[in-house]
Amino acid sequence: MQIDRRTFLTSLGTAVAIGAIPSETLADALEHHMMETLDDQTSTNELKVRGGTGFLFGGGLPGRPTPGEIRKLEPMPEKPTLIDFFKYRFAPATHVLQSATDAMKKGEKEEVILACLLHDVVLNLMKVDHGWWGAQLLEPYVSEKVSWGIRYHQALRFFPDSSVGYEYPEMYNHIFGKDYVPPDYVKQAYQYARNHKWYMEARMITVHDLYAFDPNTKVSLDPFIDIIGRHFKQPKEGLGYDNSPVAHMWRTLIFPDSPL
Repeated sequence: MQIDRRTFLTSLGTAVAIGAIPSETLADALEHHMMETLDDQTSTNELKVRGGTGFLFGGGLPGRPTPGEIRKLEPMPEKPTLIDFFKYRFAPATHVLQSATDAMKKGEKEEVILACLLHDVVLNLMKVDHGWWGAQLLEPYVSEKVSWGIRYHQALRFFPDSSVGYEYPEMYNHIFGKDYVPPDYVKQAYQYARNHKWYMEARMITVHDLYAFDPNTKVSLDPFIDIIGRHFKQPKEGLGYDNSPVAHMWRTLIFPDSPL
């Protein structure tokens, strides 16, 4: 996918404002911008104009609809499943579907495929530190290995690993310059993850991330229904109503327009 550097940076504000943004936040903003652009290019769904509940936390971007201009989302079922969230809240979810499709085509284990399918869905709720937020959102319902991989894929994006063909993304050089340096907490997270027994689970998310921004690739959730059934612990009460420590996060996605 080609990203116009000027358009992206203009969306973040003035030069002074951009200069005050931490480098990690800039990188997350780039990924969010790429996902929105991909969804705009691949979907005719009217819901694509919605900024997502993430803007409730971080504010909108120039050129994006204000809350008064955004259409109401369709209501969720009484006991929503993960598949319902893909249908009504994550849709069109093109990026994660492409990531998981690439992982499946290349013979990854089912837990890695699931991690690729879920690694960025939290961006509908929160943009900053999305790896940590994503792991928190999902960890009551997936294996520890899957949530761990999602948490640390964020840090691993900035560090190459030639053993699996992962190079530092050229897009980062193009957007941020060759002197871009991740903050210390990201370096520390990378160093910890690099020596962990599940390092490769997180690393493979980043590998399949690189091949998941193609507007010409058509994808569907259908190939992953059985994997979700085997590896996602769907609560009988419905996501958001099971009194888990993160139920409120799912309810925020269900009711993004609730005033309180």
